[in-house]
Amino acid sequence: MKIYLDTIGCRLNQAEIEQMARQFRAEGHNIVAQPAEADWVVVNTCAVTSEAAADSRQKIRRAARAGAGEIIVTGCWSTLQPQAAADLPNVVRVIPNQRKEWLVAETLGVEIPPFEREPLQRQVLPGLHHRTRAFIKVQDGCDNACTFCITTLARGAGRSRPVADILNDIDFALAGGAQEVVLTGVHLGSWGQDFGADLRNLIDEILTKTETPRLRLSSLEPWDLDEGFFALWQNPRLMPHLHLPLQSGSAATLKRMARKITPQSFRRLVETARRVLPGVAISTDIIAGFPGESDEEFAETLAFVTEMQFAAAHVFTYSPRPGTPAARMKNHLPLDVKKERGAQLRQVTALSAAAYRAGFVGKTLPVLWESVSERGALGWQMEGLSGNYLRVAAFAPQPRWNQIDAVQLIMLEDELLRGEIRQDDGQTG
Repeated sequence: MKIYLDTIGCRLNQAEIEQMARQFRAEGHNIVAQPAEADWVVVNTCAVTSEAAADSRQKIRRAARAGAGEIIVTGCWSTLQPQAAADLPNVVRVIPNQRKEWLVAETLGVEIPPFEREPLQRQVLPGLHHRTRAFIKVQDGCDNACTFCITTLARGAGRSRPVADILNDIDFALAGGAQEVVLTGVHLGSWGQDFGADLRNLIDEILTKTETPRLRLSSLEPWDLDEGFFALWQNPRLMPHLHLPLQSGSAATLKRMARKITPQSFRRLVETARRVLPGVAISTDIIAGFPGESDEEFAETLAFVTEMQFAAAHVFTYSPRPGTPAARMKNHLPLDVKKERGAQLRQVTALSAAAYRAGFVGKTLPVLWESVSERGALGWQMEGLSGNYLRVAAFAPQPRWNQIDAVQLIMLEDELLRGEIRQDDGQTG
């Protein structure tokens, strides 16, 4: 059977689709690069914003127009809107998030063993693209009650995967050639709380019991961290990048969002991280135009975001998600006001991101090469990511995809840092 897998949204969705690819392959099925080539198409949908929900529907329709005969839909949007998903063309089955783990087994009518012992192939999906990073799902669901968030409704209560299962997934990823492992979850920082452990325990286990060259953490809620957490970065295999969702720089807005932080506590956390981990990349999420956001509250957010000097930021224009408390709040802002505020936030975060990148010109960082362009007069052009998530390009006499080199950063071109591979240092982790 030929199967095409597609996903939209977060890294957790990506981790899930890669797990499905592994399970389909283990049962002898082929993963193809285009929906037109497939007997079955699986789409893992997203509902975090109205745009993500629309994109999910569009992916399903595109697969049907491409000739996919049978489409299986799962993920957050289809869990919340199962009938709407079932009504789309060529959809034969809708699998809710609560059954997603068994999607492959139920679709094929087989039992998938919990620990397959065949090495994971390098071919990772969607498509036939090789990947240098493996997204590993360690946790699902969330027990927080942020008033804007639809994911809690779609994913349910927080629950952690056992250490043994996670280590097994990492071993498969490493056997398939992955150089970097990214831990993902809806509420990653809550891992282990349901059985008396914490995320520090898991990270220690991974660094001790696997040979992961580079370990990266996805989004972490600020209230899950304390100063002791940063001691983990004494191990250089843990990448110096923290994604800490802020959402607003106004205490009043954060209170309406039911976020467990204040601007003051967030500031202290960032100051601690930067003191313990000099040069660490701190990125964030910000919502523009939350219901009831006054001019004064927005000014507070703009000033706070400017002060924080984030290395990167995702700015979202607030869109009401049906079923969330925020959607029922009063004083929703006009769309043009929300867009204008989003534009201002993007402007200040673009400036701080550029300043952060510029601060590394002249320094040498390890870079994992993710893509190779055609050979030119200067050699093969490589592009990849440093440990602190800077996009770097350099020329090499031979293709070096999925290898790690020490690169001296020479100049900044927009969002790209150009550098030279340090021949004297050779490869480095």
